[in-house]
Amino acid sequence: MDKITENLAYLFKNWSGENITTISALPISGSERQYFRMKSQLAGALGVYSPNRAETNAFIEFTKHFRRHGLPVPEIYATGDGPDYYLIQDLGDTSLFSQVEILEPYENLTPDILSYYKKALEELTRFQIIAGKNLDYDLCYPRKEFDRQSMLWDLNYFKYNYLKLAGIPFNEQELENDFDTLTGFLLQAGRDHFMYRDFQARNILIQDNKLYFIDYQGGRKGGLQYDIASLLFQVRAALPFSTRELLLDHYIDVVGKMISLEPGPFKEHYYGFVLMRLLQVLGAYGFRGLFEHKEHFLRSIPFAVENIKWFREHVKLPVHLPGIMHCLDRICEAVEDRKKTPVGKPPQLIITINSFSYKKGIPEDKTDNGGGFVFDCRALPNPGREEKYRAFTGKDDIIIDYLKEKPEVTGFLENVFELVDRSVENYIFRDFSHLMISFGCTGGQHRSVYCAEALVKHLKSEYEVNVKLNHQEIGNPEKPVQP
Repeated sequence: MDKITENLAYLFKNWSGENITTISALPISGSERQYFRMKSQLAGALGVYSPNRAETNAFIEFTKHFRRHGLPVPEIYATGDGPDYYLIQDLGDTSLFSQVEILEPYENLTPDILSYYKKALEELTRFQIIAGKNLDYDLCYPRKEFDRQSMLWDLNYFKYNYLKLAGIPFNEQELENDFDTLTGFLLQAGRDHFMYRDFQARNILIQDNKLYFIDYQGGRKGGLQYDIASLLFQVRAALPFSTRELLLDHYIDVVGKMISLEPGPFKEHYYGFVLMRLLQVLGAYGFRGLFEHKEHFLRSIPFAVENIKWFREHVKLPVHLPGIMHCLDRICEAVEDRKKTPVGKPPQLIITINSFSYKKGIPEDKTDNGGGFVFDCRALPNPGREEKYRAFTGKDDIIIDYLKEKPEVTGFLENVFELVDRSVENYIFRDFSHLMISFGCTGGQHRSVYCAEALVKHLKSEYEVNVKLNHQEIGNPEKPVQP
């Protein structure tokens, strides 16, 4: 063990009275925090190492405050002598985003997922309005309010990390004038409530059909509309635009029963915050993609541009922002030009994805690489045990619907995607030519086939790679007639 895991193991033993039996690191996100899944014979927890003490203190104190108000946030089990180490409740890996990610972009949500979104918005009002009343805003990091300074940070992030890096021409003074106009307009919405700041589907976890909320440590005082914009215009979730309007109206109805609210002006400011969020996200994609050359963020830019196109076609703000709108139009044109004229060399990486039966052995890697990922699907729910599913495979809708509804399967795939993405991005950067990924289950008919198909879909949406799919046991049979 290194120092971090040693300290967390010591904290775990003091809390549970048991030595850990397993400890595994979770995929690292964009922050400095590191998470570890820790288990003993009778207990389990997430161990967290967080070197940013101001941020950590905000998370711990906010969590205590939210739990006093009955909000569904993780329980804090133990903290170390300093705030660098702590243990929290393990809420699993199934997020609301993982439920949406497996849908086609802009595909209508299933009734269950739509219900989750509505519930999430209802809980959000409790964070913002009820728990936000007596929250100690002196804990907020890095600022107490989403004020003019905070907004200008986000807008300049967009200017310097996207416009300049992408080579989008702009008039500096005109853009600065628009930034001043936009911030003045948004400040009219008020800053009287708790603003979650990072309210997105990745930070909403699902366990036993209940929603839990994480990553609110960046919260501060602000306008209600920002968090709605963050959730409904989350780029990779790609919600249908009609559904976004339906959910916005649902939120307004809920808030209107709690405080005085005029829907017309509220929506005008809401779309102003949508614009703010679109610009902030492009700044992040510019930094992570155009500057750090991370493929995932480069591949996310066209999804962000779809939001911009919709905004330009459907939204007219009550303030004049010619410089910003000119930049948005140029961004859309630049992305369309890149689609028409491919830049650089064609994709070199070939990814072979297999499904197989463990009874017949793991597929052989016939390249010089000597193998790749092998994922064991046998711990997942098995539709093959039920007579009505046996004639079908993981390519059939009846099996897809069965497995898609199982949180264990969704969580499994989410972890698979995280692991595979790291290798794919590294292999692309290093000009590797092959990667093999295999999914095995008992018969090679249902679970392994479904997971292989899901990974193919994920990779094609994320990367410019060649993907070859081989179902070792089923080939490409004709589908039986579904009942």
